[in-house]
Amino acid sequence: MSDRIHAINVSSSSDDSSQVRYVDGYVSSKVYTRRIRGLFQRLRRRIAIPLVMLFVLTPWFIIDGRPAMLFDLSAQKFHVLWMTFWPQDGILLAWLLIIAAFLLFAVTVWIGRVWCGFSCPQTIWTQMFIWIEDKCEGDRNRRMKLDQMPWGWEKLRRKSATHSLWLLVSLISSFTFVAYFYGPVELLRDALRFEASLETYFWLFTFTAMTYLNAGWLREQVCKYMCPYSRIQSVMYDSDTFVVAYDQERGEPRGVVTKNATLKSGEALAASSAKGDCVDCSWCVQVCPVDIDIREGLQPECIACGLCIDACDMVMEKVQKPSGLIRFQSEHVKGSIWSRLARPRMIGYSMALLLMMGVFSNTILTRVPLGVDVIRDRGMHLYRVRNDRIENVYTVKIKNMETQINRVVLSVAEGAPYRLRSHRVVELDPGELLTLPIRVTLPKDQVQFSQSTIHVVAEILDRPETRARQKTLFMAPAMRLKLAGQ
Repeated sequence: MSDRIHAINVSSSSDDSSQVRYVDGYVSSKVYTRRIRGLFQRLRRRIAIPLVMLFVLTPWFIIDGRPAMLFDLSAQKFHVLWMTFWPQDGILLAWLLIIAAFLLFAVTVWIGRVWCGFSCPQTIWTQMFIWIEDKCEGDRNRRMKLDQMPWGWEKLRRKSATHSLWLLVSLISSFTFVAYFYGPVELLRDALRFEASLETYFWLFTFTAMTYLNAGWLREQVCKYMCPYSRIQSVMYDSDTFVVAYDQERGEPRGVVTKNATLKSGEALAASSAKGDCVDCSWCVQVCPVDIDIREGLQPECIACGLCIDACDMVMEKVQKPSGLIRFQSEHVKGSIWSRLARPRMIGYSMALLLMMGVFSNTILTRVPLGVDVIRDRGMHLYRVRNDRIENVYTVKIKNMETQINRVVLSVAEGAPYRLRSHRVVELDPGELLTLPIRVTLPKDQVQFSQSTIHVVAEILDRPETRARQKTLFMAPAMRLKLAGQ
């Protein structure tokens, strides 16, 4: 990279993605990002690579003879590591989404839109596609010249390599995503033998096309116009939120400065010192993946990736000026990034997160793979009198949420004097939901209240510690209460 800082005329507007930009004499409506090195670029890669590897490799790990993560929609079973979830566990998914939302809110209040800049799949895949484009076609200036060239062998070769690799990455991404619902080995075998269903090929093609389109062509348009988060993020900002910001007092007025400006004559040095630190090189614009000028102030399109910070710090180093002209900062400039955690809004989010995560973890760890739901008969008769016993009828739904056959025994938790007349032991297949009627009886002379609370218990026969219970009411004649008092 040249040590000389070029002044580049960039005419752009973040409000219009179709505007014509004049860059180094070229007319273009495409965003050409410059290759950059620095702290935030390294951080983006060190976050992106493990996330991509985790996404690609997770389905290939085998646990108990199945993929480590498999969402089997046809069997209505969702395997996550060593646990199996069923549609009845949908409340856990709702809790997980709520926790994720609160975590996103807390991070946004603290340090802005860093999720978009470092962890969002759209950003990570776009980053991969830009890296491929850079390797196949060269850095920013070479890509601009290549696009201006007439079609020939050189342009065809480089463009073909770029788009072939884009399609390959898109296909691998699509295959991996579908494998979470199909199983990677089975999907690979069936797809290669043309034995997969039409729906499977449809989703493979659709996700391949969407990945290629989003990361290869739309890129910043997704962040600017399609992502709802960019529209609501500003509502969560406050005066203590850290955002990527340009130090206008230090940088203005802008002016072109060479690296050896300090060696000039006294008159030239005085003229140079009257200008701000910004040399108007536009590198901060050239590296921005969403094509905005951070010097125009905070904009909703900014994804807080920090690349403009790396670019500006490189330029400041070349012109022998302090770094930090563009940096993460808040409106209240005093205090460290960590001190912003100790404020009421952040404390509230943190306490809510800890509480929800604690409840969620406890629910997962104490989750019983056996479900029971009891519905009392709501017919014309609240109860029945048979001989010397009062009888209530219930409908019981038992769910076996394990991957093995279980024999389940039903009982009434209170025991005597309540008795269960039928269906004491049932056998359930893996994932089976069994619905059956039961009858609970009580001797007339044992009636003390017109309404009594009882618990119907379902437990696995050979594992009594695995049990589930459901509370319900037992109804009896009101006059028995008076007789019992006599």
